[in-house]
Amino acid sequence: MARVAIVTGGTRGIGEAISIALKDMGMKVAANYAGNDERAREFSDRTGIAAHKWDVADFDACQEGVRKVEAELGPVDVLVNNAGITRDATMKRMDRSKWQEVIDVNLGGCFNMAKAVFEGMTGRGYGRIVNIGSINGQAGQYGQVNYAAAKSGIHGFTKALAQEGSRFGVTVNAIAPGYVDTDMVAAVPEEVLQKIVARIPVGRLGKAEEIARGVAFLVDENAGFVTGSTMSINGGQHMY
Repeated sequence: MARVAIVTGGTRGIGEAISIALKDMGMKVAANYAGNDERAREFSDRTGIAAHKWDVADFDACQEGVRKVEAELGPVDVLVNNAGITRDATMKRMDRSKWQEVIDVNLGGCFNMAKAVFEGMTGRGYGRIVNIGSINGQAGQYGQVNYAAAKSGIHGFTKALAQEGSRFGVTVNAIAPGYVDTDMVAAVPEEVLQKIVARIPVGRLGKAEEIARGVAFLVDENAGFVTGSTMSINGGQHMY
């Protein structure tokens, strides 16, 4: 029977590549998204993957969203916590709302979604959770105290939850992407982006598909001995 997977932020960028990779593995995939209905419809029409709208920062919405996915596809075996936002500013200019929004979506969303699926996974004796962190959660980044804190928190969350799930056949791992050619990175000013690329040893931005291949490895049924790990996919920019 095909495994059921949820990918948050799964209709664009890295999330889209992950959704497609898991479908190509034979999984039944539900791609979560937060707001861009037109993009979600285009994604579903093109890929055949159903898009489900809810805010991962909303605990109750996550519970209801997972219930709907399970009613349509079956119990969730695989969760990829990919949804994330940026609200960049230096500490001097960062207000409380910029801090809280990023913490609530990027880190709180991991808790909300894991809470919705973890008990079912442990009860059935199988599960794969992959949390998408960031190189900036490992190394820090100027003007991103909120984002770096949230992503760093994801790495700690991963290690702790892995210890809870391991004896029940549930693995929990993280991937820390470097700078990848997505809409989020495209919003970086060109002169800044050139400086970033100059610091990447392989001399280019990553591709979303390269992150998706890492996820595909971690969620495979044969990856049961890998848990509590963070896989860095960053072109050698930060060797952690």
